[in-house]
Order: sequence, then C-alpha cells, then structure tokens
Amino acid sequence: MYWIGFDIGSSSIKAALISADDGSFVSMAQYPEKEMAITSIKPDWAEQDPEVWWQNLCIASKKLLFENSIDKKDIKGIGISYQMHGLVVVGKDLKPLRPSIIWCDSRAIEIGDQLFKTAGAEKCVEHLLNSPGNFTLSKLIWIKENEPEIYNRIYKFMLPGDFIALKLSGECVTTPSGLSEGIMWDFKKNDLADWLLEGAGIDPSLVPEIRPSFSEQGIVNKQGAVESGLPEGIPIMYRAGDQPNNALSLNVMEPGQIAATGGTSGVVYAISGQKNTNEHTRINSFAHTNYSSEHPRIGKLLCINGTGIQYSWIKNELSNGISYNQMNQEAETVPIGSNGLQILPFGNGAERMLENYNKGSRILNLNFNVHKAAHIYRAALEGIAFSFVYGMEILKNEGVNISSIKAGNDNLFRAEIFSKTIATLTNSQINIVETTGAVGAARAAAYAFGAFKNMGEATATDKVELTHEPEISAEVYREAYLEWKKSLNEYLNN
Repeated sequence: MYWIGFDIGSSSIKAALISADDGSFVSMAQYPEKEMAITSIKPDWAEQDPEVWWQNLCIASKKLLFENSIDKKDIKGIGISYQMHGLVVVGKDLKPLRPSIIWCDSRAIEIGDQLFKTAGAEKCVEHLLNSPGNFTLSKLIWIKENEPEIYNRIYKFMLPGDFIALKLSGECVTTPSGLSEGIMWDFKKNDLADWLLEGAGIDPSLVPEIRPSFSEQGIVNKQGAVESGLPEGIPIMYRAGDQPNNALSLNVMEPGQIAATGGTSGVVYAISGQKNTNEHTRINSFAHTNYSSEHPRIGKLLCINGTGIQYSWIKNELSNGISYNQMNQEAETVPIGSNGLQILPFGNGAERMLENYNKGSRILNLNFNVHKAAHIYRAALEGIAFSFVYGMEILKNEGVNISSIKAGNDNLFRAEIFSKTIATLTNSQINIVETTGAVGAARAAAYAFGAFKNMGEATATDKVELTHEPEISAEVYREAYLEWKKSLNEYLNN
C-alpha cells in the first residue's frame, strides 16, 4: 500500500509515492519535463492556467503508477504541496473564471500598501503578523477594482493547492495555514480576518470552508478518479504551501529549528512559538502546518532573491564552461575572506529583508594584481552565505533561537565553503537530507490519517547525507563577515 504526494510548482508538477508501511520513498514522476509557461502580458505580471496544473498532475500521476506497475487500488490517500500566494477564482460551476495570478506577479503591491494604511498598521501587525503586501488578498482586490465583471461572478477564491483538491474532490476547502499565506488569518481571533476582507470590500462568504492542514479535506470523486488515474473514494488528508511543506519534509516542526533552501533564491524558514513580530517589513510570518492557538507554531520566512541565480550567472558568464564542482574546488584554493574581494549578491530584484532595497549586485575591492577567477568563486559563495547569516540575525530579533539547520539536496548547500561559513558563524550544525516536497506531502497525509505518531516517525527512513560542523576557530570567518557587513551597510546608506 502507498500514499501519494503532489507538489504543484510553477515550473512543473511532481508526484511521489511512499510506502504505507514505514514512509520510505518509492518513486517520483515529474511533468512536464520542460518548464510550464508563465504568461506576462504586462510588465511584472505573471499568470498560469490552473487547468494546465490539473492536466499535468493527471499525466504525472498516471505516469508514476504505470512506470512502477502500481495498482491504483493500493493508493490509500493524498497530500498536496503547492506554490504559495497564488489566486484562483471559480464560478458556481467550479471552473476558473480567469488565469491564476501567481506568486511572482507584483501588480498588487500598491493595493497591499494602501490596505495596510486603511486597515491600520498596528492592527495588521498585531493580528496578521504581516502587512497585506502583494499576497493573495491584494490580488483579489485588484480583480475587484479592475475586472468587476469577473469579480461579480466569483463563487469562491482559493490558493493553487485548494484548486487541485477541488478538481480531485469537487469540494471547495482551504486551511488556516493557507489563509495566513494570503494574509487573511487573524492570529488573535484564531479565525478568518473578516474585518480585513470587509474593509477591502470583499465578501467573506467567498472564502472556502476552513479545515485543519492535517485533516480530511475531501474525497476523490468519480470524475477526479477518472481523470487522475487514482481510485475513487480515497481521502485528501493534507495540504500546505511549498515553503511550510519543505520545512515539514525535513521534519522542521518545533521552535528553534530552521529549514533552509539554496535554489535560484534562498529561503530561511524558522519555527517560532510566539505569535508576534518585530520585523514585519523584512520577513513574513505564517501559520506553520502544525499551528494551533494553544501551541502556536509560526513559520518565519525570510527570502533572499540573489543567491543561486548569482552563482549560476558567474558560471554561465565568467567560468569558461567549468562545472559547479570545479568552481567549488577552485574556490577552496583561496583563503577565507577571498583576499579582501567582496560580493553583495543582491541583483535579482528588490530584497525584502533589505527593506525592498534594489540597486543591484556589487563586486568590491577587486584588485587586478591579486584576484583571479577562483577569488570570484569564493567571494560569491561567501557573499551568499553572509547574506544568509545576516538574515538569521534578523530572525533573532523575532525571538528565534537557532537550535538546528536542515537543508535539502541542492548545489549551494553541498558547497563546503558555503555551508561551513554559515555553520561556523551561526555555531550550528547543518544537516543535508535527501527529500522533496512531494515526498513530504505524502508522508504528511499518512500522518494525518494516523499511520504515524508524528512527522519524526514518518520521516525516519530519511538519512542525513552530509553534515557540516562549525569550525572550532571562528575568528577569521567573523572578521570576513564583519567586513562584508560593513560594506553592506554602506551600500544601504548610499
């Protein structure tokens, strides 16, 4: 018997099978192999057709079962992870009324800023732990103001994962975690922030029924079964946005634990037990998958735009075709601090953790008589690592006391310089675990069903592939970081 997990990304759909016996990974399929298209008919717009997500999920699901000779009757249930902050609106026939406005669309920034003022900054921070920002609610207000004929036909609005569950079951359901991602959850009331919606002219009845993240969120109906290749009657037991789900996949569930990602952008997702925020302009606070009013677990999300994309740019433009491993090896020949060469890796749009500062990346102190390509590689890795450490200092202002750092299997965290620098400066062990969001979603569904006592038991078959320990002597790392931080402050003050 198996559980299946889906990860609804903006690039592709992933489907994963785990064993119902011990939660061990069985197999995974992905579709499409090339990235899904994102439509941008105006600058800073980004839309996708939700029906394409569904079509690709059905292909991935059938492919997974076929390639592994799995009888669909052996699938016990479903977990769903999805791209955060997107907006899907459906009519009474439960069909999308327009393309989804997805996470990287920034058309609603001014709307969110205005709502923050009219709703009251102090109340938003105390009750929402965030400003409304460019998130799901602000995107819905944009539709109301710019496409009233569509708004007037809306039966329910939802997040991408909610829509996939709807296609499987025919039910419109959402979660507290999802509503908090859209900045619609009142942490003081422990309920929908209806006052915020009403103040924006949005009818709260457009919000789907709210159910816990770990709970039955629908049963696969006949149509959902026929199209997806899954058996009719199995439950959808879990759903969460990709970053909370990535943390869950690494069994990051309790205060002090951190899940880190070093992809195109970098993410630090820390768990806090406090329902408050001091840094709402630089980070976001969401209800984690195991949040409850009695035992609050808040995910403090810090995003660094210019991370892997910077190292990729250097590889593609400056490395003369060598691999990442070769770049890392050459960087190892350079001393800590890169002989004074510094890189500020902020060249991929406005950086929220820097108060939306956006003046591009900078290479500082370049000396043509000293510095070689290897220095650039090391300075790039150090600059990205320093930006992670800088972000973790912000998290300390949120009351996050770091006890452990876990990361998935990506290139940056496999780079010894990068991970060793972070481990040493934070005095934390970093454990690299081979897992994926789709696998985590499948395990979470099994846990919600009662197959495991906790997520620790559900993820017990995962092995730590690599561990980075802090260096005993941290002074040279600290000196390099303080010099980099000094340059960053000058950059911010110019």
